[in-house]
Amino acid sequence: MKRPDEISKAGSPNVSRREFVKMALAAGATLAVGPQLWSAETKNEMPLRPLGRTGEKVSAIGLGGYHIGTQSDEELSLRLIRSAIDRGLTFMDNCWDYNDGESEVRMGKALRDGYRQKVFLMTKIDGRTKVLATKQINESLKRLQVDHVDLLQFHEIVRRTDPDPIFAPGGAMEAVLEAKQAGKIRFIGFTGHKDPSIHLRMLEIAAEHKFRFDTVQMPLNVMDAHFRSFEHQVLPRLVKEGLGVLGMKALGFGAILDSKTASAIECLHYALNLPTSTVITGIDSLKILDQAVEAARTFTPMSQEQVSALLARTAAASASGSYEPFKTDTGFDATTRNPQWTGTN
Repeated sequence: MKRPDEISKAGSPNVSRREFVKMALAAGATLAVGPQLWSAETKNEMPLRPLGRTGEKVSAIGLGGYHIGTQSDEELSLRLIRSAIDRGLTFMDNCWDYNDGESEVRMGKALRDGYRQKVFLMTKIDGRTKVLATKQINESLKRLQVDHVDLLQFHEIVRRTDPDPIFAPGGAMEAVLEAKQAGKIRFIGFTGHKDPSIHLRMLEIAAEHKFRFDTVQMPLNVMDAHFRSFEHQVLPRLVKEGLGVLGMKALGFGAILDSKTASAIECLHYALNLPTSTVITGIDSLKILDQAVEAARTFTPMSQEQVSALLARTAAASASGSYEPFKTDTGFDATTRNPQWTGTN
């Protein structure tokens, strides 16, 4: 398995033809399992995909929770959420800390009047201790106005020190398992955006404790394929173990579009071409909702030639990680700025 620094070199402007072919073939090995996930089943305009071994099917595109709390107009946020659901988006992403809880509050309001029954609802917690995790779980349920969430994930596993306190005696896993036993949680996962080696460590620590996650969330995009690649290092293991793959940052929080190497639809198609259960994307307007639905509606499995051509276009721009700042800059690490959220400060 390549180290992150070796992967970044593979995306440098001076990459040789031999190195690029090797890289493209590696991507193809992962992509080979992608089409079998594609289902003819749809909900309105949205294809559905299996969520790992959970027995659930979720929309190929998921609604990102962060952006719905940034709108100055709350009514617009509620309309976006309900419009997304009406158009077949069933996977709802959220987090205890998004916009100081406002994202969960708005999601809770939008899911009234029968909308809760139409979605697969996920949220995340930051707490690494049992006490803090319990508090955050209960606060999230109250804001969301539900008695349970379909999926709870440990948020921002972005430091090598993050997994240990979660699994330690008195750690957050104890709270999550108790919440699951109480019917407050159906499935358990984790998320992070920093480095694939940290994801692998989380999986290893879980295995040492004989625990198996249901889902894992991570960046999957046309730049990630070249730099600190979750696609190359983590995705094959998730597919092998049958975990639900939650792709995020398909557009690099918008930064990839600034590189002028790929369009928004191409970025979404690339992530959909991977064996993802859902691709979570931020939607802050009806125009962006249209774009997300159009990407799912028009997607067909990409050929190896199409993948190789797209990766060739993005290789040079991806070399330093500048279009994936969440991997290289702590500005995207909310728990670093707010260590009190984890309880390990």
